[in-house]
Amino acid sequence: MRLTISALLSLKDVVSDPISRHQSISLHHSKTSSTQPPIPYTAFSSRQKRLITTILVLTMLASPLTATIYLPLLPLLESQLNVSHQAINLTITIYIVFQAVSPLVFATASDIFGRRPILLATYALYTVASLGLALNRHSYTGLLILRALQSLGASAVLAIAFGVVADVCPPAERGAMLGPTQGAANLAVCLGPVVGGWVALGSGSFEWVFWALVIFGALVFVIVGMALPETARNVVGNGGFKPTGWARTWWSMLWMFWKQKDEVQEKNGITTDGSVNEKHQGAGKDGENEVARKEKFKMTSPLAAIRILFWKDTALVLWMAASPYAVWYCVQASIPTIYQSIYGFNELQIGLSYLTGGAGVIIGGYVNGRLMDWNYKTTAKSIGHTIDKVSGDNLDHFPIERARARGSWWLLALYIVALAGYGWSVVAHAHESVPLILQSVLAALCTCFQQTFNALLVDIFPRSPSTAATSSNITRCALSAVGVAVLQPLVDSIGRGWFFTSLACLSGGGGLVTNWAINTYGMQWRQERLAKTRNPAEPLGV
Repeated sequence: MRLTISALLSLKDVVSDPISRHQSISLHHSKTSSTQPPIPYTAFSSRQKRLITTILVLTMLASPLTATIYLPLLPLLESQLNVSHQAINLTITIYIVFQAVSPLVFATASDIFGRRPILLATYALYTVASLGLALNRHSYTGLLILRALQSLGASAVLAIAFGVVADVCPPAERGAMLGPTQGAANLAVCLGPVVGGWVALGSGSFEWVFWALVIFGALVFVIVGMALPETARNVVGNGGFKPTGWARTWWSMLWMFWKQKDEVQEKNGITTDGSVNEKHQGAGKDGENEVARKEKFKMTSPLAAIRILFWKDTALVLWMAASPYAVWYCVQASIPTIYQSIYGFNELQIGLSYLTGGAGVIIGGYVNGRLMDWNYKTTAKSIGHTIDKVSGDNLDHFPIERARARGSWWLLALYIVALAGYGWSVVAHAHESVPLILQSVLAALCTCFQQTFNALLVDIFPRSPSTAATSSNITRCALSAVGVAVLQPLVDSIGRGWFFTSLACLSGGGGLVTNWAINTYGMQWRQERLAKTRNPAEPLGV
């Protein structure tokens, strides 16, 4: 009886105070909700990430390898097609132009329709164009057209790959995946002339170089089709949504064809292509995934990549990513003339001289990938921020600019000294080991800058990473084209020493000023841009 009276009194208190009752229910709901596990940023396992990284390394070889493997063929093409040296150089210009155009079309589309279908389409185009070049023996017009199509198929891969990295890696872990992928792209620039010269020398014909590219393109096409899972968050969310249509791997299609039922999907929550079933990962409950589903077929204009060029915060980042690439392109273009006219190298030795730069690219890419993640953790610790390794950090109020640019001062100082030293060592006819070592140092540093600031560009455009990477591609191609165009006239006018010193002042000195602006105003300008452009319904953060 006493217990009943107490219960009634308690019930009376609750009824008479509806606010307390509401707070009690809300508190209970909050406690219940807080017990739900956080939705992970990605449902892809470490093993799947390693597979994705390996495939990305292969795909990213296409554009730089195809651009540079072509260089040793120029004399053979002049002779075979009976055209001038200037006419053959036009094919190089055409390739660079379509390097800028291709990501505008394909990389932007990959943010909407998925990475797999676009990668398959570009590699199919690349392989067919390479086949046409291998069969074309007498038409200069055919060479121009097919070279343009080859570039169109190969050149979007880099921007798409940055999108894949942003899909599967939270900001704190992107450096580890960007290291090997970016290193592969830069290494291909160094290996291309060696492979092209070796094939041309062994066969005495340019056709076999293009046949080698046909084999490479077809092989990568099959690997992507069979094994690369769809990662675009517009299509599969955090990897938890089951892909459909061309977003599925060919292996999973074959599996379904053979089995006629999807037993694996229901067992342990694993789908046939290795992604995690949404009911086991909570996909679809996450605000980001819901928005992604609704915007799946909302096509973004290719001009969105051009718009990125004109925001204050992104213009600075683009300069830091693109100018070292253009400088490295100029160094690469200067190698044949320098080592032939000053050091008396033959064609094989000139090709091998590119390998020191390749070593620098590998070392720089690997070390900087680890350093990027360490810088992120150090910056987070310095501001008392706890890194969310499960769902990924909200970067709206995190100084990601400072985290990425951390330590760049010292690298820029070394970059200026190495670049100017490269030019003056050649003028002084120093031992050939000196410019070769400086090439390696420059390759490592240029790789560090490209990798770091391309990652920052993806960080500040989390909803459209491939579109952001496309803007970087446009900038670096434009600067590279200008650099190569003015290289020989300026060298003839002011000499190699002053030419490379001028590059050091422009790229390195300008980099010091730009790096200061990024650290000082980057976050503020990013927040101003987001305030103007962000959809109010869009979830915050990454």
